[in-house]
Formats: sequence, C-alpha cells, structure tokens
Amino acid sequence: MVNASLQPSGALLRPDPAFFPIGGTLDGYRRALATQGPNLVSSVVVALGTVLVSLVVAAPASYALAQLKVRGGPVLVFVLIVVQMIPGIVMANALYTVFSNLGLIDSYLGLVLADSTATIPFAVLLLRAFMISVPRELTEASRVDGAGYWRTFFSIILPVSRNALVTAGLFGFLFAWADFLFAVTLTTGQSFEPITVGIYRFVGNQSADWNGIMATAVLAAIPAAVLLVVAQRYVVAGLTSGAVKD
Repeated sequence: MVNASLQPSGALLRPDPAFFPIGGTLDGYRRALATQGPNLVSSVVVALGTVLVSLVVAAPASYALAQLKVRGGPVLVFVLIVVQMIPGIVMANALYTVFSNLGLIDSYLGLVLADSTATIPFAVLLLRAFMISVPRELTEASRVDGAGYWRTFFSIILPVSRNALVTAGLFGFLFAWADFLFAVTLTTGQSFEPITVGIYRFVGNQSADWNGIMATAVLAAIPAAVLLVVAQRYVVAGLTSGAVKD
C-alpha cells in the first residue's frame, strides 16, 4: 500500500509493476490531504468522542456489576453479550429512524452515539472482568474509612484499572475509526464525512487515481498504527488482568 502510494498512477497499471517506488512521487499525498484532510479530522473527533462516551458509561457500570450487589446483574451481563450478536445493519437501520426524528443525521453527536452502542457493551464486559479481580479488601477498607461508593470508585477502582481502561478506550477508538456502516448510514456528506466514507467516495470519483487512493489509505492507517504501538503494553496487561482469579 505504501509502495503504491508513492508511485504514479500509470506505473500501477503496467504489466510488471515495480516492487519499490523508484522515482516515486508525493503527489498522491498532496491530493489526499487536500481532499481528505477534513475527513481525517472528522474521524478523529468521532473516535475520541466515542472513547469518552464509552468510558464514562462503561466504567461506573462495570464497577457496579463487579463490586456491588446489583439486582439482576447476571441477567444484564447476558443481555450485553446478546447485544453484541445483533448485526450492525439492523442497528444502523433502527438508529437512522430514531436519529432522523431527533435531527441527529449528519451530526457528530449522532455518529458518536451510534458508535457507542457497539463499544459500550464490549467495554463493560472487559472492565467488569478486570474489576472483579480487584481485591474487595481495598474497597471495604475505603468504606470503613468513610468513603462513599463514588469516592471509592474514583480513588480506588479507577487508578488500579488503568490498563483495562486504556485497553477498552483503544478498542473503542479503533472501532469508531474503522466504522463504515454507521458512518455511511448516518451521514450524507453535506456537513462532514469520516475518512472511511471519504475513501469510499474517493474510489468512486477518482477510480483512476490509485496513487491518491493508496495515499489516503496510508494516512488513515497511521493513527491506528501509532496508537497500537504506544499502548501495546497497556493492552497486553489489560487483556490478561482478570483472566485468572485467585
């Protein structure tokens, strides 16, 4: 993909394309930034908004399910598992009707909420698995010292759940960043478009400009690759924490 993004479009159509971008060009990246730059910014806004909404909802919900005696907790966990089995196209069609009535079509808020419907159940299950492993002696000690449930949550649970929070946030960001179904259903391109929809329309409008298309794909992959590298140790710790309970 990187090789193709650095070669002129005509070079990609030759019977024997070069395996290395000898005499390459950056014209594709210039066109990609000129046409898809706003879409990259839109995807960043939507992805970060999704992470924020997901963690704000999932963290206290996971704490309640893991550490507090919530009536119907096991049933709720089962429901969250079932929700993840619902096909995305079913959710997208239902959300389109609801958001159309609420005026949330072509809005950042609407797309953030739509992506959050898919990321929150996963985040709750992931964080709950970790918070179950947090020793109850910690929370009981804070309760003895006079801390309420929210003080215990902010002072005890969140600090020790850092790795799990980073992992849940990273998966939420990657889902929202790569989402195409909700994006193409809930946006019309009149106000903004995420990069996934931008590439889709770019392919349709510029089908001969494979140099620019591949450059756009490379730019879209960079944020996800950087996040995976930076947060790798947190992700490994977050996924393995809570897997074994003493």
